[in-house]
Amino acid sequence: MKRYVFLFSISLTLLACSGGQSGAKKFTIAVIPKGTTHQFWKSVYAGAKKSADDYKAQGIDVDLIWKGPLREDDREQQIQVVEGFVSQGVNGIVLAPLDNKALVRPVEEAKKANIPTVVIDSGLDSDQITSFAATDNRKGGAMAAERLGALLAGKGKVIMMRYAEGSASTIDREEGFLEIMKSKYPNIELISTNQYAGATRDAAQRTAENLLQQYGDQVDGIFTSNESSTWGMLLALQSRNQAGKVTFIGFDSSQPFIDALKNNQMQGFVVQSPFAIGELGVKAMVDSLLGRPVEKRIDTGVMMITPDNMNTPEAQKLVNPPV
Repeated sequence: MKRYVFLFSISLTLLACSGGQSGAKKFTIAVIPKGTTHQFWKSVYAGAKKSADDYKAQGIDVDLIWKGPLREDDREQQIQVVEGFVSQGVNGIVLAPLDNKALVRPVEEAKKANIPTVVIDSGLDSDQITSFAATDNRKGGAMAAERLGALLAGKGKVIMMRYAEGSASTIDREEGFLEIMKSKYPNIELISTNQYAGATRDAAQRTAENLLQQYGDQVDGIFTSNESSTWGMLLALQSRNQAGKVTFIGFDSSQPFIDALKNNQMQGFVVQSPFAIGELGVKAMVDSLLGRPVEKRIDTGVMMITPDNMNTPEAQKLVNPPV
């Protein structure tokens, strides 16, 4: 009888740490992106799935649930998604927060329910997270400023079109860009830095067209801080026949940007590694659940893509990430 009691005790222990199955570790991980339509998030998902598959090959069953808000400006829906997963009792959450403040309460409530969170892509104003896997976004913005300032030979008029209020990742890029522009290129005049593109390509195009309507006859250079704002600005420049006449540096990668670089309609764009963000975010969560040490800050890398380096193996790996 004692032997069966002992075995039953072990079974309960395994059940508790495996998310409901005995004999093998099993974890249910919710991955919550900012959105699901942009190429960036498709690559993040591919990286997350790669990580889950790697653990399965080790005998650790990782069940990923991928769910994000329909729009990348719907903070309330993302909060509801987090709260829904807490109610379901998932083992962990991997979250790209739409807002660095609005998502603090649901994440900290999840921790109180013994559900940890790894934050990816964009920061959260909380010390109650397990890890943060993301690009050094301030560095990425600084790289854009260095490229634009050098191409303009340190003089001219520049527009910076922002992405969205509360998005920590793009705020860091914008601040990194402005810091270098003001400190290293004092003879470049920043003629507009306070306009927000919005969450979609169409909204970004409207904002870009308004900016070009106002400043198009005097602007020499432009920086945009994410995929949708870059795409919207590119479309606006093309529609006004200004593509190639204004020095344009974007952020993130998609096929239209690669084509624009080849056609001299863009002079560079900063790329992250969304695949690595998804892969390392899930890895940090599972390792933490397994009791392994996890770094608090994981840098997933950043690179400036130009016509000169776009065909190198390193660049190709980033501009054509797996999806």
